[in-house]
Amino acid sequence: MIKYNSKTWFRHILEFHKTDTLWAFRYEILIIALYATGLSYLEITYLYEYDSFFEAVNDVFSFIGFAFSLLLVFRINSAYDKWWEGRKHWGALVNNCRNFAIKVKAMVSDEKSSKKNILYDYMAAFPSSLRYHLRDQIEVEKLPLSDELKKRLTGKTHIPNAIASELYQEIQQLKKQGELSEEEMIILDKELKSLTDVLGACERIKKTPIPYSYNIFLKKLIFIFVAMTPVAFVAQLNYWSIPVTVLVFYVFVGLEYISEEIEEPFGTDKNDLPTDDMADTIYGNIQEIRS
Repeated sequence: MIKYNSKTWFRHILEFHKTDTLWAFRYEILIIALYATGLSYLEITYLYEYDSFFEAVNDVFSFIGFAFSLLLVFRINSAYDKWWEGRKHWGALVNNCRNFAIKVKAMVSDEKSSKKNILYDYMAAFPSSLRYHLRDQIEVEKLPLSDELKKRLTGKTHIPNAIASELYQEIQQLKKQGELSEEEMIILDKELKSLTDVLGACERIKKTPIPYSYNIFLKKLIFIFVAMTPVAFVAQLNYWSIPVTVLVFYVFVGLEYISEEIEEPFGTDKNDLPTDDMADTIYGNIQEIRS
């Protein structure tokens, strides 16, 4: 995720990143400019007697533009809702991991230090396993665990689920050994349940894209809208319709491009959630609690 100072907005206008729409669609923008130039030349040179028709197209274009803007607003809002919901669930994960570690420290005696350390280690590794899982990666070797604990996860395809299962088994053993009371077991069980709730919510966000028919319809409408722009404005703007067409393409395609990027917030793109930083933060917090 790009970190920036929102108050220095003028400097950001002059900066360009590889994720910037202008850079990402530079070749398409050039093609649109050539298309608008050729169509404007034909209309001005050979079809000037049909100016009244082009002005009528402009009226229709304005009407379609209003409906089109409503579709884009819905598209942007739905994409941002997924991004923000993902951020809220990862924020909840930070609190849940801290709460679990704090309660383990208070409830499990130091005489069971080996069991206590296993609980700490698995909980500290859960956020890292979740970020890899949401990226369709199985990275057991990269988890901050001992070789013995990694062996327990080897061969599993759903690592966060496996870690949650190991945590449940460990606290069940502590309960059977009399190290945890029934009330303490219920308290820790609640914290572990919150982990699987976050896991399920993030999987739902990842695996529920915008409906295919809506997505394709919007892309086709953008194409038609941009293709009509020189026809709609050439009668009034002449060759100035060329930069207008490029601007319309840049705005609408840019909004769709941004929406596509933020609706999948768990990847490694510049505008995705900083799950790496949050996983490292949780790991550091748990190490501080256990010490």
